[in-house]
Amino acid sequence: MTAGESETGFTSDPGEMQRAFSGFPSGVAALSARVNGEPTVMIVSTFAVGVSYNPPMVSFAAQHSSRTWPALSRAGVIGVSVLGEAHSDKARQLASRSKEGRFVGIGTLEAASGAIFLEGAPVWLECTVEHSYPAGDHDIIVLRVLAMMTDDDRNPLVWHRQTLKMLTG
Repeated sequence: MTAGESETGFTSDPGEMQRAFSGFPSGVAALSARVNGEPTVMIVSTFAVGVSYNPPMVSFAAQHSSRTWPALSRAGVIGVSVLGEAHSDKARQLASRSKEGRFVGIGTLEAASGAIFLEGAPVWLECTVEHSYPAGDHDIIVLRVLAMMTDDDRNPLVWHRQTLKMLTG
């Protein structure tokens, strides 16, 4: 038996835990806004809807090591674009550590609020930060939805087993 493993086969090994968690499909979203005059985007694979319906709220988890979230959190309003099929070949580009070129070849729409939305998304949400809760090496961020738009003809992407997959309806 190895360290962190019990007689029943259960484990607390962080690598095994991450592998197990990746087996649960999750929504993927781009959080975008203009910050200090620059378009800023962060891709999250921990996006969750239905935190609250009245008032409407969604959530995601931001790693403490994120270099993008501290800047993006200062935006008054954040655009959330649920990634769709149109983004399957651009998701890694959007998530790049380099800020340069993240939006190259990607159509966007900017609201008067400074929120930025990705064209081709099945869901757009215009949000403000409502709460932030510490949770281990992440913070759980709760966003209040101010306005939304959906396109039922577009299918979302999901993050499953460390791969983006198309979800067809």
